[in-house]
Amino acid sequence: MADFSLTTFFVVPEAQTSLPTGSSTQDLTAGQVGIFDNNYVATATPSTAPYFYVAQGRENTYLQGSKRSDKISGVLNTGYKHNVTEWYKVSGCSTPAVQVTNVDGWNVKCGDVVTLTLRAHSSYIDTLYFNGFTRSVTVQAPCCDCGGDPCTTVDVPALIDAFIAKLELQAPGINPDNISFNNFYDFQRVGNDADAILVINGKPLTVYGQPCDVAAFPHEYDRMWFRTFVYSGPATTADFIVADSCNIVANATIVQRSSYASGQSTEMQQLEKNFYSYQAGYLKHLYRMNGYNENFETYVSAGVTYDTYYIKFNEYDKAAYAWGDYIHEDATVIVAAPNSTVSGISAAVQAALEDALGTVVDNNACITTTSTTTTVWPSTTTTTTLIP
Repeated sequence: MADFSLTTFFVVPEAQTSLPTGSSTQDLTAGQVGIFDNNYVATATPSTAPYFYVAQGRENTYLQGSKRSDKISGVLNTGYKHNVTEWYKVSGCSTPAVQVTNVDGWNVKCGDVVTLTLRAHSSYIDTLYFNGFTRSVTVQAPCCDCGGDPCTTVDVPALIDAFIAKLELQAPGINPDNISFNNFYDFQRVGNDADAILVINGKPLTVYGQPCDVAAFPHEYDRMWFRTFVYSGPATTADFIVADSCNIVANATIVQRSSYASGQSTEMQQLEKNFYSYQAGYLKHLYRMNGYNENFETYVSAGVTYDTYYIKFNEYDKAAYAWGDYIHEDATVIVAAPNSTVSGISAAVQAALEDALGTVVDNNACITTTSTTTTVWPSTTTTTTLIP
């Protein structure tokens, strides 16, 4: 469903370490963000007022005052009407997690022909390949010296090493279409016995250069995830049906899902452009001539990770509006504050907003992973539930 909220976006400057108190909106310095009661007095306890505003000082004040939101009243603004319908936080996670897949439970006999197929997906990858970047490698399981009796077991570490040797081969020739597995994966064997595991790690996606054009929209949400199939026999002529028609001889288990980065400075710069027309008092267009539109202001610091706070709310007093042939539209305020690991301002913003809106729900949990890379079994923990 489309979201037609009138959205105002505030970026707290990295240099700001606290919220103002006692002053007015007219006292805000360029870029400074504050929370103000119904009398336009800066406060850290907005629940004591009927409603509050989020406001930010401008650098360019010609014909306009501070940038501010509409009236917001939360559940803790006791004795007053409430208009907030959504209130949540998205914690900044600067480093996306990569997918990790373990392949184990090998059901292979000596001399069997076994194929491993990997199929990778991402926004960029899927523009180049139908059904993802799909490639296969085939090896023959090591032979066993069992005399006249057929062997029922195989040297699993040797089998995994044979797969890794082929997976790490560079694609032949110099044609740029000859992409190697190494472009997207890392491979490792863990274990030295029949329970050995082939560990496949996805690599972080390449970060492409950003254009200098202020009107460009360069930020893209993307992640790489992949599927793994191990089956008997040579590679199929139609790899995209391997999951349906082939004899699977090993278990491929995803132990860590890939995730998106959040709160990156490039993302915040994109949001500044997306919601610019709701913030400017005049000259709303982003002209392509650099420096032509001096009304555009950005307070994002490169390389900083931001926590974002979202408040969606209706008009504070609908009775004050005369009836008309139109549809009432709600509003959204987004406050981006440098992550609390960098600055205490994010915690200050959260505390002030929670004073009126109640405890915030964090809609994003950064994935934390610990793993061992020795010849014993890996120990991996993850908090993600993202399904590729």
